[in-house]
Amino acid sequence: MADDYRRQGFELERRIFESDVKCSSLRAEKQDDDYLQNASAILEKLKGHFRQGGDESSSISKLLQDYTQVVLDITFYEENKLVDQEFPEDCSPFKIHQLLQDLTEPEVLAGRLAPTQEVQSVLGLELLECLYWRRGALLYMYCHTLHQRKQWLKKNKETFLKCIQEGVRYLMRMLQVRSSVKLNDGVVLYDTSTASFLSEGIFSDTHLLTMMYIGEMCFWAVKYEDCSADMDRKEDHLQFRDIGTQILNKYVLACEGPLQGQGWNTENAKEILSILQ
Repeated sequence: MADDYRRQGFELERRIFESDVKCSSLRAEKQDDDYLQNASAILEKLKGHFRQGGDESSSISKLLQDYTQVVLDITFYEENKLVDQEFPEDCSPFKIHQLLQDLTEPEVLAGRLAPTQEVQSVLGLELLECLYWRRGALLYMYCHTLHQRKQWLKKNKETFLKCIQEGVRYLMRMLQVRSSVKLNDGVVLYDTSTASFLSEGIFSDTHLLTMMYIGEMCFWAVKYEDCSADMDRKEDHLQFRDIGTQILNKYVLACEGPLQGQGWNTENAKEILSILQ
């Protein structure tokens, strides 16, 4: 047992000290960034843990959760730089690939270092949702920018569609992390609006925004995939029209039902639905 703990600790310790070097380099660019400051504070705590020999009373789950928050904070800073620069054509593909790898690593580490536990029980539902959300939202923002580059699209349609497919998959996984509440399973909810949300798997504003992102990405895919026969032949190709229609119908029902008057706009969703259906 002690040998297993030391082995797990060694791999995680290496990742933590690598992240510390990266965080220090980024803080040299912007010392007062809140996310980098938070990452740095967590890293100091984690490094202190390992310098003291790695107390076995600290669970691998808690260490991985702290490390995941570091990854989320550092990558958020890097993402914001890309967005502010409007995704430069020369470096964005490489940087996005690296960010997606970084945001996938906590899930991979959890599976490797705690193989007898479910990943969601190791990292927690909120962190796992956030990892999927961040990857999907990053690809949404990238595709939103590429969608406006008409000349680029003419030459790189396949790349664009692959980014959409990957982004939609991440966002759909985000919506699937928590199972929707079945109201006939002994669950008693006196607020009918809350009951409606939970039965549809809507647990936060981010879940609603995720639905809108999926709908938009599916619309872009339908718009451009007709001329892309290679995508249609692939067995794992997503049915964008069906997915977009289903998700946006849920979005509209929620926004015009329980959330009516709460500032959620459905005009774009309805316009997309009129095209997809």
